[in-house]
Amino acid sequence: MIDAVIFDMDGLMFDSECVWKTLWEPALAKYGRTVPEGLPAAACGTTGDATIAAIRKYCGEDIDAEGVFHEFYRIAAERFARGVPKKPGLDELLEYLKGKGVPMAVASSSPVSIIEGDLRAGEVEGYFDHIVSGQFVEHSKPAPDIFLEAARRLGSDPARTLVLEDSFAGVRAGAAGGFVTVMVPDLHQPAPEIRALATRVCESLHEVRALFEAGEL
Repeated sequence: MIDAVIFDMDGLMFDSECVWKTLWEPALAKYGRTVPEGLPAAACGTTGDATIAAIRKYCGEDIDAEGVFHEFYRIAAERFARGVPKKPGLDELLEYLKGKGVPMAVASSSPVSIIEGDLRAGEVEGYFDHIVSGQFVEHSKPAPDIFLEAARRLGSDPARTLVLEDSFAGVRAGAAGGFVTVMVPDLHQPAPEIRALATRVCESLHEVRALFEAGEL
């Protein structure tokens, strides 16, 4: 029995991961660099020092990694202010959980301003009891910190709390925290290791709602 649900945001609630990938080019161009292979994937799901470390790893120690980081998020704030499409089934799942009285939180590596802007643009901010940004925790995914903080705020036991994720790092974080972890893949299908860590892998949020209705979650 699930007592609470924690939603990742980018790639899970909103079709935004593909947008994030496009922001590296203009951010690095300001510093006369092109996007090195592997950086977007390595930085996906990270925040703060972890993102800066990824920039240094892939671009070299001589780059102004903090400058790139701040330019990246400046561009992101402008882009996401225009809104991004919601994932199919999001509205129906949120309405179902609200109807059942299930408390919900968003736990995303994105800055609070971007999370709040996306929720507002998608007209779903009223469904969530708490917002936890990667800015609020010490360690990024795949560490479980962000989900543990969300569960603490919700007052729920991780073993009875559902984490919904699209990324490999997010699935690892959910599993590490002892959560019921359901993956809804976005850009990449899960490797066998990730499938083994996830409680279930669903094709869409519609399928997640169907599992609730069938009493399987």
